[in-house]
Amino acid sequence: MQLIIKKNPTELAKAAADFIAKRIKEVLKKQDRFTIALSGGSTPKALHELLAKSPYVNEIPWLQLHVFWGDERYVPIDDEQSNAGMAYDTLLGHVYTPEEQIHVWRTNLEPDAAAADYNRILHEYFGDSGEASPGPSFDLVLLGMGDDGHTLSLFPGTEVVHEQTAWTKAYFLTQQNMYRLTLTAPIVNRASCIAFLVAGPKKAEPLKEVLEGDYNPDKYPSQVIKPTDGELIWLVDEKAAADLTKSYS
Repeated sequence: MQLIIKKNPTELAKAAADFIAKRIKEVLKKQDRFTIALSGGSTPKALHELLAKSPYVNEIPWLQLHVFWGDERYVPIDDEQSNAGMAYDTLLGHVYTPEEQIHVWRTNLEPDAAAADYNRILHEYFGDSGEASPGPSFDLVLLGMGDDGHTLSLFPGTEVVHEQTAWTKAYFLTQQNMYRLTLTAPIVNRASCIAFLVAGPKKAEPLKEVLEGDYNPDKYPSQVIKPTDGELIWLVDEKAAADLTKSYS
């Protein structure tokens, strides 16, 4: 695991944009596509806005990107709560990635059907989940972490946190009174690289518990994100890192 600490959210977004642009170009030297899973939230919004501007908009080979989302709220894409809608407004509407390479969760289907549809697409890209072909999944998964320690739509106390087989799940989140659609730990942990972006003082306590506390994923679901063979990078600002006591490299 690598921990990168930046002074504030602005510097954090810049560091993340630099990292992503460099990663994409390096991977595309060895293969002809780059698969990325985006996240929602306020921190990725600032990152998207940077990537949509010079120099990144001109440096990144957008035509070779294949875009996914780690999770989605079960709302129409034009709803202000939609992760995909936010990404189109801040990034995808300003770059040249072909629509057929952008894979939104289909919230016009019933929740279970939407999860099954996404599962089908993932298997077309990444093959079978069996031991015979366990290879990597995404080239990069971007994740956030909530004040409660959740990531994706893996919320404290939910069964999906412990999913071992399925790659996608739809379930009703009672505390939000809505359905959530999410990737699960088994497919995310197969990624070549996973990068968390975490900012703000409200993240300090959960970040300390996730990184330094006892393993308790029912309370801090972000702890289930442990790459099988890939890299794990935490990009955080100073306020989020304020309670950390250990050294990381």
